[in-house]
Amino acid sequence: MRFIGNVIEKLQRHPKRVVFPEGTEPRILQAARQFYALRLGAPIVLGNPAKVKKIAVELNTSLEGIRIIDPLDNEDLENFTRRFHSLRRNQGIRTNEAREAMQQPNYFGTMMVAMHQADVLVSGTVHSTGSVLRPLLQIVRAAPDIPTVSSCMIMEVEDSRVGENGVLFMADCGVVTDPTVGQLADIAVTTARLAHHMLAVRPRVALLSFSTRGSASHSSVDKVQAAAAMAKRKAAQLFLEADFDGELQVDAALVPEIAERKLHDSKVAGSANVLIFPELNSGNIASKLVRIVGHANAYGHIFIGLNRPAADVSRGSNAHDILGVAAILGVQATDYQKLYPGADTRLPGDDTMSSQKGRKPARK
Repeated sequence: MRFIGNVIEKLQRHPKRVVFPEGTEPRILQAARQFYALRLGAPIVLGNPAKVKKIAVELNTSLEGIRIIDPLDNEDLENFTRRFHSLRRNQGIRTNEAREAMQQPNYFGTMMVAMHQADVLVSGTVHSTGSVLRPLLQIVRAAPDIPTVSSCMIMEVEDSRVGENGVLFMADCGVVTDPTVGQLADIAVTTARLAHHMLAVRPRVALLSFSTRGSASHSSVDKVQAAAAMAKRKAAQLFLEADFDGELQVDAALVPEIAERKLHDSKVAGSANVLIFPELNSGNIASKLVRIVGHANAYGHIFIGLNRPAADVSRGSNAHDILGVAAILGVQATDYQKLYPGADTRLPGDDTMSSQKGRKPARK
């Protein structure tokens, strides 16, 4: 609770608006209530108001301070539809299809964030990662100069000797199935930037493998080695002060005594606070094991590299987990431009809508 307690204190000084598309999910209502009660900002839940109120009564949860919006009956629906149609016109979407999309909570909530009607989006308690990420990639899109959108789990364990006082950043655990060398390097750099942003410490990034510094030979080991070298170059170009090493086995990355036995010239080994997995299988499995077996507080998946802050929480998350994710995103939103320079400077569809207005009508 040390890490998330500090996050909550920071957000109380700069409250934010969080939109929860899954407004009829009991855990979401409980998290939204806690978000408001802790003075973290204004929670917005999407859904049929009657259903939301019925569930709140069943939970004996107050809706004070919680705004309820029904995407099916909202004054912004037509504007959102026009903007989404403008964004996806070249992909062949029709106006009625754009409206149907905007009536879906994840699409409506994403457009709210893109239009600055909310600061962050938290979804995923009943939806798959694809259902959460798809509208974000179509509407919010990637931040400038970010070639790879990925995700991160922030784990808080009881043993303060692990990571950074018990906090570990683990990526990618939810988006990129089998990253290339370049994508793996991007994930390492962007996760390091997030760790620095949240902890204000120098990231120590371990690119993980079943091998440590050539103890085994395999094409997957070669990929991790190449990604580590590329990540160092990319970080230097961005003037990001961070240390990268790989390939490393996870024990060599986290346990000082084992690191001492296996290698002696690493600024990362034995003290890594960022763990980068070679592919999605290992990342997803490891993050769930840490949460379940290690009884860690798990916050994520935090999307990395989007124009606006958003997260896809695990369907196994409880209200505390969801609250923590919302608070982390809120702190990110406080100075998102520092994390992603140039992010979020245009409203969705502005460019295409203005070009359409400037065209002369075709002759019949």
